[in-house]
Amino acid sequence: MADVTIGGRLHEFTAGSIGLADDVARTLGVEKFDEELTYQGGTLLTARIRSYDPQIQLTEDRLVAVWRGRRHCFFTEMYGAKTIDLLGALRTLRVAEHDDGLTLRPTSKTGAEFAAPATVLKEVPGLGLLEIAPLTKQRAGQLPSWRGLQTQAGELFRDVLPDGQTYFVLAAADVWLSLVPFAETDVEQVPALVNQLRVRTAG
Repeated sequence: MADVTIGGRLHEFTAGSIGLADDVARTLGVEKFDEELTYQGGTLLTARIRSYDPQIQLTEDRLVAVWRGRRHCFFTEMYGAKTIDLLGALRTLRVAEHDDGLTLRPTSKTGAEFAAPATVLKEVPGLGLLEIAPLTKQRAGQLPSWRGLQTQAGELFRDVLPDGQTYFVLAAADVWLSLVPFAETDVEQVPALVNQLRVRTAG
């Protein structure tokens, strides 16, 4: 996932293997797409949905967009936007598909820029869902106040989500990682499994 500021507005992009973006769109209520365009080596599909937010008591109009390549895709959405607004935002980015995923890069002199380092979501069989990002000062400041368990991968902290589910946070040398174990994962075995991980930033 990556947050990009384009024209003063924050846009979130979620990329993954082919099918992920369609799954996300379905969870938002998209049954079929309204438009299909060829765009930057792939197919761009759009749909409009209306949803009611009871907290602010307003109906929101959203433009949902899915870009599909050969093996990878991305998803984004814009509030109160038209297709031309979406294309205007996407023109500030260069989309490139590689064997191992997608890259979205702001093009020069467009004013688009990353608002924060991108995060990676990855399912590890037998363990859980991992969210991986660089260990910034902000994330380091959000680590629990108590001392974590030292593993070969880094310092491991255990905590509980509001719904009572156990989760873990790993602080490696230059990587922050959160881990939500699968339902079938024995949480008592997580430290031993994490001890086998090797996490670092690329480069």
